[in-house]
Amino acid sequence: MLTLSSHLRVVFAFIVREIASRYGRSPGGYLWAVVEPVAYVGMMSLLFGALARTPAVGTSFPLFFATGYIAYNMYNGMVGYLSSAISSNKSLLQYPLVAPIDPFIGRGILQAATSVVVAIIVLWGAYLTDPFPHEIIWSALLQATAFAWTLAAGIALTNVVLFERSKLYEKVFGVITRPLFLLSGIFYVPSQMPHPFQDILLASPITQIVILFREGFYGASVMDGFDMSYLFWWALTVISMGFFIFTMWPVVRLRT
Repeated sequence: MLTLSSHLRVVFAFIVREIASRYGRSPGGYLWAVVEPVAYVGMMSLLFGALARTPAVGTSFPLFFATGYIAYNMYNGMVGYLSSAISSNKSLLQYPLVAPIDPFIGRGILQAATSVVVAIIVLWGAYLTDPFPHEIIWSALLQATAFAWTLAAGIALTNVVLFERSKLYEKVFGVITRPLFLLSGIFYVPSQMPHPFQDILLASPITQIVILFREGFYGASVMDGFDMSYLFWWALTVISMGFFIFTMWPVVRLRT
């Protein structure tokens, strides 16, 4: 019978392995995980600054875009990395000490740590570009991050099972979720969009997460359309469904 300490040792081993395989083979290693989003936010800020005089909220294009991009990436980066946790480690699941949940947790911890480091660097730099910065509301940032990771974990738990069962589902999932980058309020404030587009955009829990995250930097003025209860039940339902599908799926099938 596996003990908690055994699982913790296996998870730690997976974290070390993932660091080596994910960052050890790319130029710059772990540094590239930070440089890439910083460069992207800087490039998009220059582009938007050339197209418009002021952002939808505040006076700093880098801060407005960075808050939306980081909030979205808290979800998207996590769900993308976790969804391949089983398929990338099938050979290791043959060992009796390794459970399917171990690589999932290991990847989750690594992605969470990386996301926090990237967020601190990107948002700190963007915050300095705002000549009239608001006081940061840390509770909103923490809540948005928790919701993003919970939602991502629930969807990823479902994906690791359904990706194994159906390659068609994997392709359809990629096609359906690709437009989320444009539909989650990264480039605009959803409440400023005309009806019925506003209602459609606000129906997405990802959009709700972006709005809540931006509250941490701009205050409640960007909270129009935000529904805490709606987001909470979305996250709770998705994570519960994910755990149910993951635990009910035969482990033997995942190890073949």
